[in-house]
Amino acid sequence: MYKLNELFQTIQGEGCFTGTPAIFIRLQGCPVGCAWCDTKQTWNAHPYDHTSIEKVLQKREDHPSWSAISSKQIIDILSQAEFTAKHIVITGGEPCWYDLIPLTSELERHGYQCQIETSGTFEINTTANTFVTVSPKINMKAKMPIIASALARADEIKHPVGTQKDIDQLDALLLAHPLKENVIIALQPISQKERATQLCIDTCIERNWRLSIQTHKYLSIA
Repeated sequence: MYKLNELFQTIQGEGCFTGTPAIFIRLQGCPVGCAWCDTKQTWNAHPYDHTSIEKVLQKREDHPSWSAISSKQIIDILSQAEFTAKHIVITGGEPCWYDLIPLTSELERHGYQCQIETSGTFEINTTANTFVTVSPKINMKAKMPIIASALARADEIKHPVGTQKDIDQLDALLLAHPLKENVIIALQPISQKERATQLCIDTCIERNWRLSIQTHKYLSIA
């Protein structure tokens, strides 16, 4: 069973799938504690926030309410909703708190392409075909280490950047851990700050990395 905070269809606004119609499955629970997190409502899975699946699906604003749901129930919801998107983004919270093999297997069996977005602080349990975006959260409140196996599994490393220190920390992390040969490295300015954005632009040009801007925030969509 998975603790579901949200399920909705939108446009992927970040990373290499920017602009792709996508169904977001947002799971509840994350111990990492990023100060600038924009989904803090997913951090805790308190029993008193447990509610029905129907109420979770009707949510129109951020709220910590969640519902326990199975892979089959998620497939049933997708079928009934008649969504057109075939790209699934499993996020959170921290989705790798869960064993995602049953969920990603079931989604792929029904013709969906899966992507997960993870902090890299947990082992990644997904199908081999799942596209893994690791957004390494270095020296956050909980001081959880980035796991070498998570970095090795990454198809994309999407790093939040506020200052040069964040880039220096990423450099040290990449130097210490082997990566896939064709891994995509993208820098994402934190909170659309102008100085952070310019720093990311300059660094991406210098290193031939990618820039990931949170286009959904500029467009005011979910």
